[in-house]
Amino acid sequence: MKSPRNYPLLLSGQFLGAFGDNFLLAGILAPLTFLKNAGTITEQQVNGTNTLFSIVFFVPFILLAPLAGFLNDRMPKTTWLLGGNLVKLLGVIVGFVGIQLHAASHDAAMLWQAIGYTIVGVGACLYSPAKYGVLPEVLPAEKLVKANGTVEMLTLVAILGGLAGGAVLYDNFRSLTVCYGASAACYVLATILNGLMDRTPSNAAARIGDSVQSFFRHLGALVTHRRIGRILLGCGLFWMAGAFMRTNLHAWGISIFEGAGMAADKITNERLAMLKIGLVLGIVSGSLLAGSLHGIGELSKQWLYALGLAVGCALLGLLHGGAGFWVIVPALALAGIMAGLLVVPLNAALQHETDPAALGKTIAVQNVVDYAGMLVGAGLLGVMTKLNWSAHQAFLGLAVVVVVLTLGMKLTTPNTAPKQA
Repeated sequence: MKSPRNYPLLLSGQFLGAFGDNFLLAGILAPLTFLKNAGTITEQQVNGTNTLFSIVFFVPFILLAPLAGFLNDRMPKTTWLLGGNLVKLLGVIVGFVGIQLHAASHDAAMLWQAIGYTIVGVGACLYSPAKYGVLPEVLPAEKLVKANGTVEMLTLVAILGGLAGGAVLYDNFRSLTVCYGASAACYVLATILNGLMDRTPSNAAARIGDSVQSFFRHLGALVTHRRIGRILLGCGLFWMAGAFMRTNLHAWGISIFEGAGMAADKITNERLAMLKIGLVLGIVSGSLLAGSLHGIGELSKQWLYALGLAVGCALLGLLHGGAGFWVIVPALALAGIMAGLLVVPLNAALQHETDPAALGKTIAVQNVVDYAGMLVGAGLLGVMTKLNWSAHQAFLGLAVVVVVLTLGMKLTTPNTAPKQA
């Protein structure tokens, strides 16, 4: 008998956990804006720190993916909904201790915060398979499609709310202590809500060796398949560009506001968050539009959308604050819309063209590819930053990389499902 309370508790806990992840990141990075305005750090240092915190969050999703899959197979998924949030809370405590011990040293405090946010990434990695895998265990089959869409929508709202909330809170209090306290409250409440869920089934027969081998066999079958491999490449391209853009927007936004003649004391994290939210809303618009323009498996236009994404990135690199926000905001929206049009048909095709019995493993593989793409995107920005490229030059560099990778996206081969491992 499936408990009727598990689903709303899952949604509430998932929203608060995702909100906390992005709220905490926004709070950690918020002081960089005022340090840059004061001339204490450079644009490259802003990008370097943004890159560091992107990387430390993404790495656990790649290194620990097989282990996270096994733990969520072996133990009740409700255990890891609870456990993931507890690990995140530990990460918050580590970062909080760091800023208290090293209040006078920005670099030392930042190191502790990076360690703490890495632990938050581990918690998110353990939580991620559970939030989707638990759905068939708490809902009837006919409600799963709607439930997946609801989880995605709430996650997006949590990302937007977290980015804006962390920025606004720091701007008003100028205190990392307050931001960490608010983030801890989110995780504590999420832990309580997930802890109230009725326990879901476990699988005592699961073995880590078998689980890991199965994961890598399925990974190999998908990435070497002529069509599915290219679909995964397209998904990875989207997430690479998305991670790059999100990470670069902080320094780029400061430059845009400076170029528009805005006084340093008027350039706030709240204003910068609006730029990020504008980009995400563009992605949402493109995602909704994709559902109207394309049926499942229709991928012949994806290379055009990828080139459109490259054009959007190039415009962000070429435009400066003097161009006016009536030009800059549409350029952000264009990049977002093209990104949404690119990724939604790819996701639908991947889920449609693989064996339904192995969909869980397919999603696990896709998660690894997506986070590998994010890691590459953040790493690419890190390399450009080391070369002292400005945020505008970095966007031009990204446009070139997207064009080059698009040449490998020949997604018009016949629909042929891969053999499952």
